[in-house]
Amino acid sequence: MSRRKAKDQTTLYTHPVRTRVTESVYNRLNAFVGNGDCHSIGEVARRVLSREKILYVLRDGSMDAAMEELIAIRKELHAIGVNINQLTRHFHQASTPDQRLFHALKVAEQYNKVGDQVELLLNRISVLAKQWLQK
Repeated sequence: MSRRKAKDQTTLYTHPVRTRVTESVYNRLNAFVGNGDCHSIGEVARRVLSREKILYVLRDGSMDAAMEELIAIRKELHAIGVNINQLTRHFHQASTPDQRLFHALKVAEQYNKVGDQVELLLNRISVLAKQWLQK
């Protein structure tokens, strides 16, 4: 089955243009493919020739370690929240007061862990804020 014809035939790329470039120019064009919104070197060349905008994204690698640490804290808080929900369910299903007391103490331990993680998170955020404000 063939492709449908475009409604506006004037917007199709019908005329091939070929050229040769040096290794450095090729690498610069290829950088736009990796970091920009273009998907091929041909698209980069078309946009340059037609003077269209090319979105180029620069990624700051200095925040990678901090982001990994924040992600780890987020995962830990999520796991603690799941534990609290499970303990709460067991608390409500408990039949004796001793079982309820046991589950209540376990929930209190989990909340202490949350407090420690939140304190760690706030300390890390304050360090990041100082770094951010220096720039």
